[in-house]
Amino acid sequence: MQKRIIPALLLLAPLVSICQDRMTPELLWKLGRVTGLGISKDGKQLLYSVSTPDWEANKSTKKNYMIPLTGGTAVQVTNADSLLNNKNLSPDGKYLLTNKEVKVKKISGSDHYPELTKSNVYIFDNLNNRHWDTWEDGKFDHVFVSTVGRPTEEKDLMEGEPYDSPQKPFGGDEDYTWKPDGTAILYVAKKKYGKDYAVSTNTDIYQYELATGKTTNLTEGMMGYDINPAYSGQSTLAWMSMKRDGYESDKQDLVASTGMGTVNLTRHRDDIHVEGFRWSDDGKNIYFFAPINGTMQLFSVDYTGATQKQPEIRQITRGDFDINAIIGQSGNSLIVSRADINHAAEIFSVDLNTGSMKQITYVNNAAYDKIGMVKTERKWVTTTDGKKMMVWVIYPPDFDPSKKYPTLLYCQGGPQSPLTQFYSFRWNFQLMASQGYIVVAPGRRGMPGFGTKWNEQISKDHGGQVMQDYLSAIDAVSKEKYVDKNRLGCVGASYGGYSAFMLAGMHNNRFKSFIAHDGVFDMRSMYGTTEELWFVDYDWGGNYWDKKNLAAQKSYNKYNPINFVDKWNTPMLIIQGGKDYRVPQEQGLQAFQAAQLRGIKSKLLYLPDENHWVLSAQNALVWQREFYKWLAETLPASEGDRTGF
Repeated sequence: MQKRIIPALLLLAPLVSICQDRMTPELLWKLGRVTGLGISKDGKQLLYSVSTPDWEANKSTKKNYMIPLTGGTAVQVTNADSLLNNKNLSPDGKYLLTNKEVKVKKISGSDHYPELTKSNVYIFDNLNNRHWDTWEDGKFDHVFVSTVGRPTEEKDLMEGEPYDSPQKPFGGDEDYTWKPDGTAILYVAKKKYGKDYAVSTNTDIYQYELATGKTTNLTEGMMGYDINPAYSGQSTLAWMSMKRDGYESDKQDLVASTGMGTVNLTRHRDDIHVEGFRWSDDGKNIYFFAPINGTMQLFSVDYTGATQKQPEIRQITRGDFDINAIIGQSGNSLIVSRADINHAAEIFSVDLNTGSMKQITYVNNAAYDKIGMVKTERKWVTTTDGKKMMVWVIYPPDFDPSKKYPTLLYCQGGPQSPLTQFYSFRWNFQLMASQGYIVVAPGRRGMPGFGTKWNEQISKDHGGQVMQDYLSAIDAVSKEKYVDKNRLGCVGASYGGYSAFMLAGMHNNRFKSFIAHDGVFDMRSMYGTTEELWFVDYDWGGNYWDKKNLAAQKSYNKYNPINFVDKWNTPMLIIQGGKDYRVPQEQGLQAFQAAQLRGIKSKLLYLPDENHWVLSAQNALVWQREFYKWLAETLPASEGDRTGF
C-alpha cells in the first residue's frame, strides 16, 4: 500500500510515533527509477523499465519488466520492443524511421587541414558554437527513413541541411512521426543556423512527402516552439505550441489542425500550461498534464473539430502529487507515471470518469516502508504587493511542533518552471527534511500553474518582486514557534543559485548560510558566454552595451548579483559544473573568488565533468555529502551539533 500524506491539520498537533530510519543520500541513490515504456500489443500488459544506480560501481543497470495492467507479479523481459507497437514503423510496415548524426559543416582543424590529424582545434565563423554540455562539431541530427529488412536503403529527410531533428539537447523520437496514411513523415526542426539559431525559439513542424521528397512547413507563421506532433486515430494532427519567438517560457498550448484550420484548444484557460499530451483512443478527447496549484494534474479537453466553440477542459485528478507522464490508454483507464515529495515515480492507472487511481508498480515500496515519511503543508502567504502566494512547507519525519527546527528557504530554478510535488534525485525535499530541516518552497513569481500573468511577471524583473516573494515566504513561516529564526538557510540551483547570490546582498542578516549551485553571478559575463542567447535576450531585455535599452540596463545593474558583493557577510557554499554551458563555469568561480577575497567563510565544490546537472552516481554522492556537511557546519540540525554529515 502507498503511504498516505498526513493531512495538514495534523501537523499542528503533537505526533506520537515510533522513530524510523531516515532517508539518506546512499538510500536515495539505490532507488529504482521507473519509466513506462507502453502497453503491449494485446492491450493487457504494461511494459516498463527500472534503472537502478550502483553508486559503489559508479554506474546504473537497466532492466525491462512486464506486469498485467490489472496488477500482479512483474516479470523481467528481454524483448520489450517486440511486445510494443512501434510508432516509427510505417502504417504498411514497409518503412522505419530513425535518427542519427550527419556531418554537414567543417568545424575541426582536421576538417580544414586533413593532413593535421592530431590537431585538436575548433574553428567557428558563427554563433551557437556549443550547446548544453557539448561543443558543436559540424554534425547534426537528421531523420532517416529506411526499408524494413534493408537498412542500408535509407533516405536522409534533411540531406545537407545544417539543422537538427530531433532538437538538441534533449529531443527524441517524439520529434517525428508518420502521417496515418503512410504517404508522409512529420518532423520538428528549427531551420536557422548560427546567430539566427542562437537567438530564436521558432521550431516548426515539417511534412516530407515520401513519393516526391517535397518538404512543407505546416506551422509557417507560428513563431514560437511547435513540438510533439501526434495524430489521432481519425488522422487529426495535434501538437504543443508557444506563440512568441525568443520566449522559451511562453504559455504552452495544445493546438489541433482541422479541415477548417488550426484551433488552439487551451487558449481560453489562462492557468493552463501544457507539459505533455496523448490522444484518446476514440479521437474525441486529448488527455494532457499541466501544473496547477503546486501540483501536476491530469486533464482532458474535448475535440470536436470546430474552430469557434470553446472546448471544455476537465480536470481528472486531484491531490498532492504529480502526474509526470502519460504512458497509454486501456479502455476507461489511463496509465500514467506519478510521484510526490515522499515517493519517486511509480506507474498508476487512472479511472477517467472518477479520477481515482490504482498503483500498478511497487518498485521502491520496500525501501520506503523502512523510513519515516516527511509531512507537507500548503500555506498561502501575502506578498509585499498584496497577492496570495502558495508556499510548500515540508516537515521532518516525527515533526514535533513544540521543538525548534532549522529552516531552509528553497529557491526554484527555471526560472519559469513549476514548483510542484516533484521527486528530485538531487534537490530532494524528502532528504532535506529527513536531516532535521523544515523546507520552505515558495511558488514565487515566474511559475506556471497560477495564471499567465503570475508566470510572466518575472521576465525583465529577475531581481525585483521575486526576491520580495522569497523574503515574504521565509518571514511568514518564521513566525511559527517551531522555526528557529537563528538557524535559517537559503539554497538553490540555476535561477535558484542566482537567487541565493542576490539574497546574500539584501537579506538583512536573516540567513546564516547560503548554498548556490550553477547560479548566475555576473549577468554581463553570462550574456557573453551562455549558449542560450534567446533566454537572456528576452528575460533580461537584451544586451548590456545598449545604454538606451532601459529594461536591459535595469537587469545588468539593479539586478546583477556582482554589484552587491560588498554587502555579502554570510557563509556560502558555491557549486559549479565544469561542462555547464548554460550557466558557464566562470559564474561560480567568480563568486567563490569574491567570497574568499571578502574574507567570508566559503567553499567551492567544482565538478569538472558535470553539466548543469549532476549525473554521475559518485559525483552526486559527493554533492549530497558536501551539501549536508556544509549545513551541519553553518546551520546545525540541533543546537551544538557541528559534527558534519
